[in-house]
Amino acid sequence: MVEILTQDEIDTLLSALESGEITADELRKEEQTKKIRTYDFRRPNKFSKEQINTLELIYDNYARTLSTYLSAQLRIGVQASLISVEQLTYEEFIRSIPDPSVMVVFSMKPLEGNGILEIKTPLAFELIDLLFGGKGGLPFKIRPLTEIERVIIGRIGQQMLNISGEVWANVLDFQPRVASIESNPQFAQIVSPTEMVILVSLEARIGQVDGIISYCLPYLALEPILGKLSAHYWFTRDAGGSNQERHCYLQEQLSCVKVPVKVLLGSSYITVKELLEIQVGDVVTTDQRIDQDLGVYVGNRLKFTAKPGVFHNRIAVQITGVNQKGGSDGE
Repeated sequence: MVEILTQDEIDTLLSALESGEITADELRKEEQTKKIRTYDFRRPNKFSKEQINTLELIYDNYARTLSTYLSAQLRIGVQASLISVEQLTYEEFIRSIPDPSVMVVFSMKPLEGNGILEIKTPLAFELIDLLFGGKGGLPFKIRPLTEIERVIIGRIGQQMLNISGEVWANVLDFQPRVASIESNPQFAQIVSPTEMVILVSLEARIGQVDGIISYCLPYLALEPILGKLSAHYWFTRDAGGSNQERHCYLQEQLSCVKVPVKVLLGSSYITVKELLEIQVGDVVTTDQRIDQDLGVYVGNRLKFTAKPGVFHNRIAVQITGVNQKGGSDGE
């Protein structure tokens, strides 16, 4: 990545050149010097940059979907955003988790092995308080979850896993299921300490409480699908069959939507006095002529014209035309 200098750094560099503290030749030599990056052979990088980028796409989409779901579920503003996707050893991940903590161990069907969903304690207690009908934002004491709280976290954790299954749909039919809830990180040994894992970190804000939600995904579990974690595969799947599936899904959902349809027989203006004095049998003159088509409204928009009549002894209208006026409003 090219390093971009700030204006202050540029001014300092120009001042150094003018004062003679540094020369142009020295700058050129420094630029030509080979940059050396430390590489640890004990923990080789097993995920390519492209695969990391694809995971970033998946979990960036996950963060947006999770925000929408939790906002509707908790009836409070929830914001979630992706912080990073990095690879490290499982031992490093476990050492970064305090005791007690909130860890949801889940199966990764159809992949082999388990993953971990970690919810930082402040967020976990905020979720529990809101789901129990509280207002949130209350102080809490760091402690293990009670049995009832574990059940609640298990349910909300499963919903969060279901969302992850949806955003993974372009890669595989991911069906994660909660296996257990752990408070002590030492009891959540899903792989050996030296195995490489992917750590996905998301920053979440629920009401006034901030915290981190993390996914730990072992390399051994993801290895069978590494070939699918490429931008080419991702966008090819997204631009192919998924569009047709999305179209069919939207068509199916829209076909069940109920909309109000009304026919306007005419309109008239009368005074309040005339309205109060109106009796059965009185005639109110409207602005609609007998030989003029009626307006058929879908919602509040004029969509069709029609003629009144009777069909099977019921009052009905016969559509005579489609309203083409008003641009998109008339469509």
